Amino acid sequence: MENFNAFVDGLSGAVFFKVPLLGTQIELIVLYLALPMLFFTLWLGFPNIRQVGRAVRILRTQPQEGEAKGDVSQWGALSTALSGTIGLGNIAGVAVALTMGGPGAILWMFIIGWFAMTVKMAEVTLGLKYRVFDDRGHVHGGPMYVLKAVGAARGWPRVGLALGGSYAFFALFGAIPMVQVNQSFAQVQVVTGMTNGWAYGVFIAGAVALVTLGGAAWLGEVSKRLTPLKVAVYLGGVFAILILHVADIPAALALIWNGAWSGDAATGGAVGAFVAGMRRAVFASEAGVGSAVMAHSLARTQHPVSEGLVALLEPLLGTMIVCALGGLALVVAGTWNGGLEGIAITSSAFAQVSPWFPWLLAVVVFLFAYSTLVAWGFYGLQAWGYLFGNGPKAQWTYKILYIVALPPAAAIDLGRVVGIVDSSFFLMAIPNVIALYLCAGELRRDVKDYLAHRQDGAT
Repeated sequence: MENFNAFVDGLSGAVFFKVPLLGTQIELIVLYLALPMLFFTLWLGFPNIRQVGRAVRILRTQPQEGEAKGDVSQWGALSTALSGTIGLGNIAGVAVALTMGGPGAILWMFIIGWFAMTVKMAEVTLGLKYRVFDDRGHVHGGPMYVLKAVGAARGWPRVGLALGGSYAFFALFGAIPMVQVNQSFAQVQVVTGMTNGWAYGVFIAGAVALVTLGGAAWLGEVSKRLTPLKVAVYLGGVFAILILHVADIPAALALIWNGAWSGDAATGGAVGAFVAGMRRAVFASEAGVGSAVMAHSLARTQHPVSEGLVALLEPLLGTMIVCALGGLALVVAGTWNGGLEGIAITSSAFAQVSPWFPWLLAVVVFLFAYSTLVAWGFYGLQAWGYLFGNGPKAQWTYKILYIVALPPAAAIDLGRVVGIVDSSFFLMAIPNVIALYLCAGELRRDVKDYLAHRQDGAT
């Protein structure tokens, strides 16, 4: 275990290498992801403001089966992507952001979530444009296919293959969402007293296997049903906390605002709040990481930009609404600075409403973890297929490896789990962001062409 911990610490140190900025140290990878969020929001004409209504209209007029290529509906693809993004990154992740950067991190998560909408739109549009269909008519997509195609088109086939392969390799590790297993067990442990993490890990791995061993259609059906349910139950608990502390909301909002611009020394000041908000917002929204592209690539749509616009809604729902409300609830409850960590902070806040509310949270946490594990199992399968082929034997090999890899996550401490996941996520972002910059010109042309000819919101 000591060797494992040393490896994780070394990996985190390399990925989150710090550079001096404005008199303080900031992680270079954080700046690497912040810049495309700002650039593409300006480059594409603020679609995170101007096109949200169109995105909703597209979902109401999405093509039916047989009207366009794809394995699932646009709503099914969005639900699958949301299953991956609206997970424990929105519960435990908000708590981690608070302990790392103080209340100001919540405002930065909200702001970064808004800019993340455009990056999500850009990467999904490219994913749909360069997705491929196999001999059986099934679709495969993701940043690795974009990089391969773009490299070949620009006369750099080897560079494209290398970048696509590196993304797929990092995605294999990033697609094992250990935080979900770890923190769902932590909450189950709080309410039941269960101490055997391995037993819980085996149980949840078995539950994930029921869906993972199926196919994309089954995944879409499960996601469509679980996603609205888990969000509704969680937000119900959050609103209960806010109602209980309604008189404290103005002071909490002031604390969040002031913390974003000044902060305190214990959490690194304003820069510490920004960095914490940035890291957790990326984990919650996955914008710039490219993972959700693999889910959206399944969508039945007649134009890539159509699904890109639908993808705008992911950070809006997952980061700007769910994370912001959850963070506000933890601040008004005052549990974020009481020496607790991770999901225990949220559990303590829920307990203020009623002694049985931590049980409600345990149910929510399991649903969030389960749906995320199912979605990421599919993402990892896409990366595995890119590297080793999409034949039945290769797919079954990955599914078994994925299921076997889940139980140990319940027995690893939270700090190491967060280090592994964050490192994998940000490494995935490196080649994905390169693809975005390489395709910036064609992205703007495609978006302008789509908006000019689809004024009725057709897909």
